[in-house]
Amino acid sequence: MAIYKYRARTNDGRLTNGAVEAVTESDAAELLNEKGLIVLALSETSQKQGKSWNINIGKVKHKDLVIFSRQLSVMISATVPIVQSLRILAQQTVNPIFIEKIIEMADDVEGGMRFSSALSKHGNTFSNFYIAMVKSGETSGKLDEILQYLADQMEKDYDLISRIKSAMIYPVFIISSMVVVGFLMMTFVVPNMTKMLEETGAELPLVTRILIGTSDFMSSYWYYIIFGVAGLIVLFRFWLKSGVGKLTWDALKIQIPIFGTLFKKVYIVRFTRSLSTHIRGGVPITSALTITAEVVDNKAYEKLILDTVDEVEGGNSLATLFVKSKLMPKMLSQMMVIGEKTGKLDNVLEKLSDFYSREIDNLVDGLTSLIEPLILIVMGVGVGGMVAAIMLPMFKVAQTIS
Repeated sequence: MAIYKYRARTNDGRLTNGAVEAVTESDAAELLNEKGLIVLALSETSQKQGKSWNINIGKVKHKDLVIFSRQLSVMISATVPIVQSLRILAQQTVNPIFIEKIIEMADDVEGGMRFSSALSKHGNTFSNFYIAMVKSGETSGKLDEILQYLADQMEKDYDLISRIKSAMIYPVFIISSMVVVGFLMMTFVVPNMTKMLEETGAELPLVTRILIGTSDFMSSYWYYIIFGVAGLIVLFRFWLKSGVGKLTWDALKIQIPIFGTLFKKVYIVRFTRSLSTHIRGGVPITSALTITAEVVDNKAYEKLILDTVDEVEGGNSLATLFVKSKLMPKMLSQMMVIGEKTGKLDNVLEKLSDFYSREIDNLVDGLTSLIEPLILIVMGVGVGGMVAAIMLPMFKVAQTIS
């Protein structure tokens, strides 16, 4: 399907611009006519869904949502009607997929739909967390403040993910390079060295025999190894999509030495930040917990939070299960109890979120400092072992000759 940019006039005589997705130009014109627009100009853009070199096509980037929220917040606070604000944003947005979504939302709101309901039609772009916060903003009359707050929180989430990814790029690159180089050495280089060693007729050391045996296997069955690894990756991805696989993997992630602590802190930041935002936005505590359970994106934490919903509905404290659970730090549980008693739970959760965000920064820095020397040690042992396996027979031959 192609993206068509249009210039049209509404029934009340106003000019409007935008983009629409359709198979042909006539289909695009028909869609616009159904929306009550009189088409003045219609042209196909060079970008097509799923067939473009632009990575924005087919999805809305996190950055697009942050800019959208900030600009919409500014216009609403300046008393610009929401429909007009959305149409202005549609003209300023670059991503054609997002343009179409914004135009559709503007049309829905203009037709009498609430903004939060219009957002809910695009669940693949706007999360339940985002929609619930907008709904609370509509109810409280503080939509501009909520949108500004959402933009701030999304920027924090983006920064958190970016820091973790940046810290992992170097180790992943080095390890991947080691695997590729080791595979090439064992498949193509070592077999040539093996012929030379076997021609000497000397008894080969154990480490050399292991190297030769491994090399022979890899050079003879390298295609089976590649297909086997690819098959395991595909099976693993399918397993992760299953309920049992997701639950098992989420439970294992937080048990991994060193990295498990990092994962736990990430989930705790998501929990505290999301719950704080919902409470501050006036969302009922049970609804806030239900949405937060999804935002955390870990089945073990999701189960704990949903069980907490039952506790709260039964009249118990929010921190009742957290105090008993190993998933939540003692400090967090105790601080939440204090927040409930003082009526400042949202402030307490926000401070906890900031605290654990700093903990993540420190942990990421520590992991980076630890991983680099570990990689060098592993590389040294691997290269040293390979060199020893090749050189030891040569030393023996040299000693025999002398």
